[in-house]
Amino acid sequence: MNASRIGRFSLSLAAALLAMGTAGTHAAQIFWTDWTGSNAAPTPFTGQGTITTNTTTIGVTYQNANGIGFYQPSGGTDYWIGGSGQTSPYTSAAVDNRPTGTDIIALSKAGTQTLTFSQTVANPVFAFVSLNGNGYAFDQDFELLSLGGVDGNACGYWGCGGASKVVKDLGGGQFEYQLNSNGVGGTEPHGALRFTGAFDKVTWRSSTNEFWNGFTVGVQGSAAEVFEPPPVVPGIPEPGTVALMGVGLGLVAAAARRRSRRS
Repeated sequence: MNASRIGRFSLSLAAALLAMGTAGTHAAQIFWTDWTGSNAAPTPFTGQGTITTNTTTIGVTYQNANGIGFYQPSGGTDYWIGGSGQTSPYTSAAVDNRPTGTDIIALSKAGTQTLTFSQTVANPVFAFVSLNGNGYAFDQDFELLSLGGVDGNACGYWGCGGASKVVKDLGGGQFEYQLNSNGVGGTEPHGALRFTGAFDKVTWRSSTNEFWNGFTVGVQGSAAEVFEPPPVVPGIPEPGTVALMGVGLGLVAAAARRRSRRS
């Protein structure tokens, strides 16, 4: 390899190393709701909880005018465990950790319900249990991230089952984003979906009175934490980037010395 080619190779390698310092993706830690209080009347039902991130606390309010199956803010059965398999039904390339604790809201009535956040949140994740005889129709688009028994995931507490996303055109520029059990691989879908972006509220409709199917919600963080990170001070690169820059510059210097010895 001649000197000019060595120089070009060293510069390309240095550029690649620098790119590695800013590249790379990994599953995000999700901060799940700690469900706490609720109103005394079963109908309409209102439940409250909090999400505690690294820097803030976010209030969560769930409202269902039709009532629910049951509310488990502490204790009881942990329905978020898996059955058999390699990974949780609730984790994926996008979600690093399953719901914590035993907190769950169990649904049993057809009709509309709403989650409201006290501040704008980033990329909320909706985890569901036993979506067999029911279906959810959301007012926001979503990505189905994981299912029990699919792609090596463990089955959920009640077993395995597939689910499908269906987008329904309501006319007038309005759409409904449905999650429905499809009976593939079993009849007990457990899994997680994600709404990408910044949200203050999520509304959805349960399609049947099936008893029971459950859910909880988590977030990647507040919108301010995720989408508005503190500005980087100019001229002070990250420590890892400094190390990679040193390697790249060392290669360039070595190539220059080789050229000078051969000239």
